[in-house]
Amino acid sequence: MAKRRIGGRSLNPTQLVSIGFFGLIVIGALALMMPFSSATHTVTDPLTAIFTSTSAVSLTGLTVVDTGGHWSITGKIIIATLIQLSGLGIMSLTSLAGMILTGRFGLRLRMNAAAEGRTLSIGDVKSTLIATLGFTALVEGVVSLMLASRFANKYGMSVDRAMGEGLFHAISSFNNAGFGLRKNNLVPYAADAWILLPLAGAIIIGGLGFPVLRELVTRLRIRVLRGWNWSSRDKRLGHLSVTSRLALIGTAVLVLGGWFVIGVLEWNKAMAGMPIGEKILTAFFQSVTPRTAGFNSVDYGQFHPSTLFITDIFMFIGGGSAGTAGGIKISTLLVLVAAMIAEFRGETDTVIGHRKISYSVVRQAMTVFALGIMLVAVGVISLMLIENKFTGSQILFEVTSAFGTVGLTTGITPSLQGSSQIILCFIMYLGRIGPITLVTALAGRDKARRFSYPEERPFIG
Repeated sequence: MAKRRIGGRSLNPTQLVSIGFFGLIVIGALALMMPFSSATHTVTDPLTAIFTSTSAVSLTGLTVVDTGGHWSITGKIIIATLIQLSGLGIMSLTSLAGMILTGRFGLRLRMNAAAEGRTLSIGDVKSTLIATLGFTALVEGVVSLMLASRFANKYGMSVDRAMGEGLFHAISSFNNAGFGLRKNNLVPYAADAWILLPLAGAIIIGGLGFPVLRELVTRLRIRVLRGWNWSSRDKRLGHLSVTSRLALIGTAVLVLGGWFVIGVLEWNKAMAGMPIGEKILTAFFQSVTPRTAGFNSVDYGQFHPSTLFITDIFMFIGGGSAGTAGGIKISTLLVLVAAMIAEFRGETDTVIGHRKISYSVVRQAMTVFALGIMLVAVGVISLMLIENKFTGSQILFEVTSAFGTVGLTTGITPSLQGSSQIILCFIMYLGRIGPITLVTALAGRDKARRFSYPEERPFIG
């Protein structure tokens, strides 16, 4: 593995990723502390600045102050910039800048970017980075124009303000950050499909990730150009990779399933009094946001505990591995499900879509799942020891939201004690870089034993 030396110590790409995000958080916090970042032109206290910067860089969306009211235009630009830089990726941008400045895209730059993307092969990094920038600009540009038009025509905003708010929400949605400019997020637009549907589309696209979408478009193009009378070799070219199939199928199942479950559970509770069309829209939007973005068009404090727990599960799962979502990722869950099915059938191989999944991948999936459970458990226990005025359901929701870098809340975030906010900062950071990246960064390299022990089979279960 290519390494870079800092202060006499060799660092691998995953360690550089971790340091890069931490550095961006520090820079963002320092900028947000400055008087020009607040609406009152006063210094923002360090904890608020650190929490907001961590939330923005981790693409979470949890806040301890009103984003629209506390921060000046400059502060909002800083937050949007942190979201955008994190969404595109520190190492990806560094690699691209190095390529532009030197005219080369060497192995080290490719490995740095691939380590952050986690689903890219080294040979694909250059073309993917360049295409990702263009694709990001296209999606965010289209969504921001749609939102700006609605803000100006429906809500009477000036053109400048409408464009600014449209761009901010487009960046926040595509990067799955969940930052809104209203104190109650998107609740004022709960009945406005022209606002919620473009945001939902951007959230889903960003959650899937550009590599998956590019492969989908490529395969569809092959199908269209070559027709349906293919040779067996042509048919293989038209098939999606396992990674893309897991992301697409998992996203569809979770969105549709969440839409139905939330609609049923909250039809006569949190959504009571809404017209039928608004209920359907609200249930759909709230099935999209829990796994990734964290926008809310309804007050989660009104949700039934059963709905909150189901939302906890969605937040823990997250989105696609190639996207900007947090959580353990859809592919991790489906690999574990496939491994369980193989165990039930007494099969030795884990198979998905006529492809054998290597044992190392299954082991990684188990590690990610276990580390996720442990991190959430430690966070919940820690907050329970500190906070005594909130229910266990509220604390679990808050911690899971931080781990999944979602940003949904039952409204308790601003009321948390400083130590609890610091704990959430650590959880958001770890949720952003990912459990596997963290472990790899700490270990530094893969280590193989030079010998093996005798095998023994302890009782399980």
